[in-house]
Amino acid sequence: MRAAIVVTTYNHAHFLGQALESIANQTRAPDEVVVVDDGSQDDPASVTARFPFARLVRTENRGLAAARNTGLAQVTADAVAFLDADDILYPGGLQVGLTALASNPGAGLVHGAFCYLDADLGSPSAPRLRRTGPAARQILLRENAIRMHGAVLYDREKLTEIGGFDETLPLVEDYDAYLRMAARYPLASHGGVVAGYRRHAGGLSANARAMFDWTRTVHRRHEPDRADAALHQAWLDGEQHWLSAFSELAWTGRPDMEGRDVWSDRKRLMRIAPRLTPPAALRALAIRLLPGPVADWLRQIRRGPVEPPTGEVDLGDLGRIAPISADFGFARGTPVDRLYIERFLERERAAISGRVLELGDPGYSERFGKGITRQDVLSLDDGPGVTLTGDLGTPGTLPDQAFDCAIVTQMLQMVFDVGSAVRELHASLSSGGALLATLPGITPVRPEANEGWYWSFTGSAAKRLFGDVFGPDQVEVEVFGNAFAATCFLQGIAQEDIGPGWLDPVDPAYPVIIAVKAVKA
Repeated sequence: MRAAIVVTTYNHAHFLGQALESIANQTRAPDEVVVVDDGSQDDPASVTARFPFARLVRTENRGLAAARNTGLAQVTADAVAFLDADDILYPGGLQVGLTALASNPGAGLVHGAFCYLDADLGSPSAPRLRRTGPAARQILLRENAIRMHGAVLYDREKLTEIGGFDETLPLVEDYDAYLRMAARYPLASHGGVVAGYRRHAGGLSANARAMFDWTRTVHRRHEPDRADAALHQAWLDGEQHWLSAFSELAWTGRPDMEGRDVWSDRKRLMRIAPRLTPPAALRALAIRLLPGPVADWLRQIRRGPVEPPTGEVDLGDLGRIAPISADFGFARGTPVDRLYIERFLERERAAISGRVLELGDPGYSERFGKGITRQDVLSLDDGPGVTLTGDLGTPGTLPDQAFDCAIVTQMLQMVFDVGSAVRELHASLSSGGALLATLPGITPVRPEANEGWYWSFTGSAAKRLFGDVFGPDQVEVEVFGNAFAATCFLQGIAQEDIGPGWLDPVDPAYPVIIAVKAVKA
C-alpha cells in the first residue's frame, strides 16, 4: 500500500523543519510528501529545499481546508495523512496507520493516539486516544473523538469521494470530514502513538470562542433524521457536550490561551448556558487543583457507569475487521484453547495407560500418559509414528476392543459423519476403556481447512452425541470458556498476551472447548 503525507503551512516556516524532520525519521518512509504553502509571508521554500523527498506547492492564501484539498489533488497514493507544519509525527506513526488500514478493509480512515506538546515540543502529555470503531458515527456525534488530524490516515479514494475538506469552514474542517466519512464508511482506531500536537499561542485551536462557534455550526449541520432514535440521541448528547466543553475551557483556560481576554467568553457562556456554568467551572477547577487520586476519582464519576451506554463501547485493539492473528494464536504464543485441552488431559492422566490410541501424533500421550504399554497413532496418511491409516468416520478403520484409552483432541469437527466416528471409537475400546475427547465450540476456522472442517459443538450436543453411544451414565461433559476467552481465541490472542486469570472463569454460554470423558461399560 502506497502512502502520502501532505504538510500544510501558513507563516509557520519556523516550525516546518521539525515537521519534515519527523517525516524523514519514519520507520516506513512515505512514497509521496507534498508541502502546501497557503500564501505564507515567510519562507517555507528554503526549509523544504533541505528535504529532497518533499515537493513544494504554492497557492494564494485560501485557508487550511483549501490547502489540504490542494495537497490531496497532488498525490496518488492509496493512503494519505495530513500534518500541520507546527506538529510532528512519531517515528512509527505512518507504519502503524498503514497496518491498521490494511487490517480494516473498507475503512474510510483509521486513527491512533497523540500527545500534547509545549511550544518547544517538550513536556509531552500521556497519549490521548478515544476509540471509535463500529459505532464511530454515534461517537463523533457526541464529541470529536479523533481530535488531532495528524493522527489520522485516510483511504485517499474514499476521502476524495466524500468531497475532501469543506473550504467554506475556516476551522474544524477535519471534524466535518470525520462526520461525513463516518456517515458513509466504517472508521477504525488503533493503539499506536502517531503524532505530537504542539500547543502554542499562534495555533488555530487556541481561539476558544471561534472553535466553539464553528464546532457547533458543523455539529448542527450533521443533525441526523429523528427517525433514527439512537443517532439523534447521540447528536443531542453532543449539543450538551460542546456547551460543557466550552464552559470548562472558558472558566479554566489553557496554557496556550494565557493573555487572552477570557472574561468575554465567560460572559457569553453565562448567556448561552447559565445552568452549565457553575458546575462546569467547579468540576474543571477541582480536577486541575486537587491531588491526583481525587482528580482521577472525579474524572471517573464524569465517565458515568461502569457499563458503557450504547455507542460508547471502547473496542480498543479489537475494533478491526481482520483478527489480530489468523492462526489461532500460534504466531504469538500458545492458543487459548490449549489451556483448556491440557488442563483436561492433566486431570485425566490416570486414564492414559495400557494400549493408547491418539489421532494425528502421540504428543499428548507422551506428555500425560503413564504406564503406556503400546502406542498407536491414526492418521489419514502414512508417516513417521503412524500405525493406522484411514477415515475415522468409516466403519472398520479401527480394530475392535483393542484400546484402553483413546485421545481425540480437536479432530471430530473434521469428520462429516461424526456419529459414525463416535461409534467406531466406542467399538475400538476394550471394556472399561476411556475416550478422552475435546471438541471446538466458539472457534475460528483455519482457512486451509474450510472444506474439511464441518462442525462446532455445544455441551448439550456433546452429551447427546456421546450419550447415545456410550450411555448417558458413562459420559462426563465439561465446558471451558467465557466471553473474554472466546473473544481472545477468535482474535488469535495468545495466552502469553493475557495470562490465565481471566481465562479461568467458566460461562457455559460461551463454550470455547467442550471436553468429554466417555467410558465403555
